[in-house]
Amino acid sequence: MMDVSKYHVGYYNPPVHEYRWVKKDHIEKAPIWCSVDLRDGNQSLIVPMSLEEKLEFYQMLLKVGFKEIEVGFPAASETEYTFLRTLIEQDMIPKDVTVQVLTQCRDHIIRKTFEAVKGAPRAVIHFYNSVSVAQREQVFKKSKEEIKQIAVDGAKLVKQLASEYEGDFLFEYSPESFTGTEPEYALEVCNAVLDVMQPTPDRPMIINLPVTVAMSMSHIYANQIEYMSDNMKYRDSVILSIHPHNDRGCGVADTELALLAGADRVEGTLFGNGERTGNVDVITLAMNMYSHGVDPGLRFDNMPEIVALYERVTRMHVYERSPYAGALVFAAFSGSHQDAIAKGMNWREEKKLHEWTVPYIPIDPHDIGRTYDADVIRINSQSGKGGIGYLLEHKFGYDLPPKMREHVGYTVKDVSDKNHKELDHEEVLQVFTETYLNKTEPMSLIEAHYIQKKGIFAVVSLEIGGEHVEESAKGNGRLDAVSNAIKKATGSNFTLETYAEHSLDMGSSSRAVSYVGLKWEDSRMSWGAGTDTDIIMAGIKALVSAVNNRPA
Repeated sequence: MMDVSKYHVGYYNPPVHEYRWVKKDHIEKAPIWCSVDLRDGNQSLIVPMSLEEKLEFYQMLLKVGFKEIEVGFPAASETEYTFLRTLIEQDMIPKDVTVQVLTQCRDHIIRKTFEAVKGAPRAVIHFYNSVSVAQREQVFKKSKEEIKQIAVDGAKLVKQLASEYEGDFLFEYSPESFTGTEPEYALEVCNAVLDVMQPTPDRPMIINLPVTVAMSMSHIYANQIEYMSDNMKYRDSVILSIHPHNDRGCGVADTELALLAGADRVEGTLFGNGERTGNVDVITLAMNMYSHGVDPGLRFDNMPEIVALYERVTRMHVYERSPYAGALVFAAFSGSHQDAIAKGMNWREEKKLHEWTVPYIPIDPHDIGRTYDADVIRINSQSGKGGIGYLLEHKFGYDLPPKMREHVGYTVKDVSDKNHKELDHEEVLQVFTETYLNKTEPMSLIEAHYIQKKGIFAVVSLEIGGEHVEESAKGNGRLDAVSNAIKKATGSNFTLETYAEHSLDMGSSSRAVSYVGLKWEDSRMSWGAGTDTDIIMAGIKALVSAVNNRPA
């Protein structure tokens, strides 16, 4: 049974009444990115990655463009330790890339960490201890002074060992569970650590303020970040980092507002993999910036490849609606959406626009390795004439007249509805060809001959219901003459309401395609299409198809 009385506000707003970040309306530049997939992400997997899988994931992170990568908690397991040593000993760390390792502020863990990272060309030693009210009272049962001393002692040992071990070391401190800590106290602890480490502008230190557990709305976190940024010692020598988790589903919002509030650096994971509901999704953050014209400094132009590797080595699944990366995020099933997208695509092509303005699609799918025909227009019982017509035109070359598009749309939707399934592109084409194209039942044209004498006379040979019939008639042109002959042969009455044609292929032997719409005595319409290397014959085949589609 749900009981709201169990819960209360567990966060702390800083003692500031006005904040500058609220007046900013966009992020102007990308932060420093640090991937924590191989540590935070890996430790949250049901089956952590093997050494080989971690190496493969690491190479992908380099290809994406990460310059800082937290590669593990080397004191935690043999695999973590071996992975780090492999990177160092096999010279797998590019000169412009910094690896990062995590350690608690505990003596033996710090020492094991330095053993693992010795000889690294450039590494961040990331040390932390938890400082929140809940952790102090319930887990450690220590006072504020005692908790602060843990951080200070950890900083002293890290600084000492850095001078004793081979390697180029930088430093990062996290007051874990920052969001559940009084901001004034978190500031006191961070400043005490900074006093030990004595960073300088040319050798800055990272202070990381994590959303270890999300407790507040996003604007509160931004307030906390701005307060810390404004009051921290050595600010010109501090890289202010954030590490949001997604417990409230606000990881991206927390991060974006924190960047407005003064954060310089973001730790996150691809697709938001991490403890509980996950870390902040770096892909969503980076692509949000990209969609606002800000270069994120990361490359996701091969998104399908990234998704495939991620799913294979982590055994996780990228949700179909995951922003930018999900299989369905560009898919439009709704008829009105498809129509607007199709018109937007055509508008952009006609106007030769560089700027992306297509309705319903926030970025060009091509930018991340997706395609319009496979990813944007998806066909089911909710689809409409715009999407189906766009697909037939751009995938298969059939540019149907507007009213025919509507008729074909209803036919395709009916097939999808009756079969209770999405139709792939080939199935849509099959519905079109079987229903409308070059139909020869119940009537087929065997041959037609023409005599030009005060107009055009057509002599046609037909097979109707298995019987051979010949008829002739006069018309304004060949198609009109054949139409009149068919009326006489079948005893039917219709008006040729719509006719359109275009080339279907390129080259001297290209096919033509024609479309015919007939209006019958009861005002209902029937439609047909025909293809042939001869444009006249294509029109006659379309006419015969439309007659064969006479409404029952």
